[in-house]
Amino acid sequence: MTKHARFLTLVTAITLSLFVINGCNYQRYVQNSTYDYGSKNKGDPKMLGSRMYGTMSGLPGQHDNAWFEYSSLLSNDVSNINGVAGAIVMLTDKNAYIGITTDWTATGTHKSGGRGTREQDNTGSTEGVYNNDTGSPYWNNQRIATPYNSYFTVNDHNQLSGELKQTIAVHVRKLAPAVQEVHISANKEFNNHLIQYAQEAWAGRSLTPWLASFNTLVKHQFAGGNEVPAPLDVQQGRAATRK
Repeated sequence: MTKHARFLTLVTAITLSLFVINGCNYQRYVQNSTYDYGSKNKGDPKMLGSRMYGTMSGLPGQHDNAWFEYSSLLSNDVSNINGVAGAIVMLTDKNAYIGITTDWTATGTHKSGGRGTREQDNTGSTEGVYNNDTGSPYWNNQRIATPYNSYFTVNDHNQLSGELKQTIAVHVRKLAPAVQEVHISANKEFNNHLIQYAQEAWAGRSLTPWLASFNTLVKHQFAGGNEVPAPLDVQQGRAATRK
C-alpha cells in the first residue's frame, strides 16, 4: 500500500471514528502523528528526547569525510516516512547526508511559505507537457528535482520542519547507530547532485573519484562553504574532453 493510500485510509478511519472520539482528542491524535510536522505541541512524541539531527560536535573537519557510499536501505526507509516523496541517503565514515523531496502526505513539512513560495510549477501535468513555459515534453533524467512537474524542494535546509528532520534522524540512527551527525536538506541542487552519485553506485562504479567533490558539496550545503562543485555529468564531460 502506498503512502498516499495509507493516508486516505487513515483519514477515512478517523472520520468514521468521530462519532466516538471528541474533536479535541482527534485533533491531538493527528498533531502527534507523522501526518503533522507543524503544530509543535508540548509533549509531541516526535520531539521527545534530544535533537538528533544537524551539527552536534562543532568540531572542525566534521565534513572532511574519508569515504562515502550510497545506502539503499536507508534511502528506502526514509522515503517511506510520511511527508517525504523520495530520499537519497549517503553514509560516510562520520555522518549521514540526506537529500529529500516532499509531498502532500503530511502537513507542516516546510516551516513557512504558501503557494507563492513554491519552487515547482506543476501546472504542465494537466496539459500533458513537462515545461509549462515552453511546452516541452522533455526533462533531464539525471535530475531528480526540477522546476517543473516535480516533487517539492526548499532552498534553505533551515526551512524544513524540525519535527520532520527529527523523525528522519531517528529512523537513520536506528539503522546506522554509528553515525556522528545526520544532515538533511530538501535543496533542489543538493538533491540533483546526490542522485548522480547514486546513479554511479547503481551502475557498480566506485564513488572514490568523487570524494573531493562530495565533501565540497556538503560543506557548501551545511557548513557555509562558498564553492559548489559542478554536477557529476558536467565533470565527466570535461574529463572526456581532456582525453
